[in-house]
Amino acid sequence: MSKLYTAPDGADRCSWAGSAPEFPDYHDREWGYPVGDDIRLFEKLCLESFQSGLSWRTILAKRENFRAAFDGFDFNVMAGYGTAEVERLLADAGIVRHRGKIEAVISNAARAVEMAEREGSLAAFFWSYEPDPATLPEPQTQSTSPESIALSKELKKRGWKFVGPTTVFAFLQAMGLINDHAEGCICRQKAFAARRDFVKPVR
Repeated sequence: MSKLYTAPDGADRCSWAGSAPEFPDYHDREWGYPVGDDIRLFEKLCLESFQSGLSWRTILAKRENFRAAFDGFDFNVMAGYGTAEVERLLADAGIVRHRGKIEAVISNAARAVEMAEREGSLAAFFWSYEPDPATLPEPQTQSTSPESIALSKELKKRGWKFVGPTTVFAFLQAMGLINDHAEGCICRQKAFAARRDFVKPVR
């Protein structure tokens, strides 16, 4: 199966970008470009956790609802959520109302506060797991990597939940730590250029 599709503008893109109306803009503007903002990194990891067992289209369509419900994914605020907030979220039809996932991301917010204090920032910690691009296999041929396995293991060790290797790999792809745009995709070189100009956060 081809990893590319030709979009209406005549340019080739990753095949998944043409599979839903919500995907082209996300693919072209966000997916695979480096992110160094702690809130965006935490948000993405939360949304990947909510996606477990569901489709990304479902989560992306509800993303603004998630942001409104979870105070913009400000982990400093979320870490203070209690029983009342859990019940409020369970009653919110605009998000995925799964108690286990809701409680997990609230717990992860507290772990994120600890990480920011310990590491200086979430960005510095996550970017320390960026693989050497020269070691990566052909794009879109794997669902985990040595780095996603190692990061998942470390996050679980620190008490994070719903952060398995596959979830973490999707996070690394989306946040630009891995450029997994298909060979021939119009965004592959754009992502490389963005990474070249990106200042990698350090501890």
